Amino acid sequence: MPLGLAPVGMTGMHHPDGEIAAARAAEKAGIPYVLPTLSITPLEAVVDAVQAPTWFQLYVVKDREFVKSLIERAKVAQCAALVVTLDLQLTGQRHVDLRNGLSAPPKPSFSTAWQIGSRPGWCLRMLRTKHRTFGNIVGHVADVNSYASIADWTANQFEPKLDWEMIKMFRDLWPGPLVLKGVQEVEDAAKCVDVGADALIVSNHGGRQLDGAASSISKLPAIAAELGEKIEVYMDGGIRSGQDVLKAIALGAKGAFIGRPYIFGLGAGGEAGVTRALDIIQKELSTTMALCGLRELDRDLSKIIDFDDSTLFDRSGAPVSAQVLRANP
Repeated sequence: MPLGLAPVGMTGMHHPDGEIAAARAAEKAGIPYVLPTLSITPLEAVVDAVQAPTWFQLYVVKDREFVKSLIERAKVAQCAALVVTLDLQLTGQRHVDLRNGLSAPPKPSFSTAWQIGSRPGWCLRMLRTKHRTFGNIVGHVADVNSYASIADWTANQFEPKLDWEMIKMFRDLWPGPLVLKGVQEVEDAAKCVDVGADALIVSNHGGRQLDGAASSISKLPAIAAELGEKIEVYMDGGIRSGQDVLKAIALGAKGAFIGRPYIFGLGAGGEAGVTRALDIIQKELSTTMALCGLRELDRDLSKIIDFDDSTLFDRSGAPVSAQVLRANP
């Protein structure tokens, strides 16, 4: 299945040892799992829990020594790929999080107390695990030894000066495949090729960074048509079904990554819940392929896409027709 599990911060809050559960489900499905920097379970524990190679996602922070140590830890753990996120130089104004009062650590409130009290099973399982904080940070950064200090550190550490020279430095430090996540423009995709990246992920960060940002699927065709022969092109954002996966492939992606679908499964049923979510997507993909007359995904799929002229737009704002998509799959 041309699918992977995207990095989702604080996965271990949805289910105890959630990163391990997700990695095991991905291993069973034969797809990659991308472990986030802001995971609850440390990367070494996740890697030790599975046989399949794990990808590691890197947030670029101001503490250069910490960044280098993270890359070295991923190297020692033999992670299969380094995925550098390009679109989080600062945290966006996430209105849903603001309304819900999301914070790490959680702020004491009646709502928080009610939610915890209504989930005794989750509380009991969480008490049994030793992984309850940011495992990749605590013990690896000076003066970060409490929930409050972690919150302060993460809030002030994202690197606003991230540039292509830094990406070149990561390329020099990392010997394996380098993946750059958060690309939306052809020019930036060309830069990914120039700095020696092996793959890129067309992404708008799940629509959480900039309200009103273009969808990943609308940006995918131009990038894939221009640079798909020079670099592996993937996408994430808005993938909710097997039909969505097929659309991404038809528009030029080598594969797609999901976040919310597997996190919902994880919260509901742990590892089995993630497996169930993946099984649903697999069945939907197979059914969609059959109804489109497809037995495999290695042929020209652009003919199955029949977008209305107003659906996609080029960089100048002009509509991109279905004929253009067929000519440039």
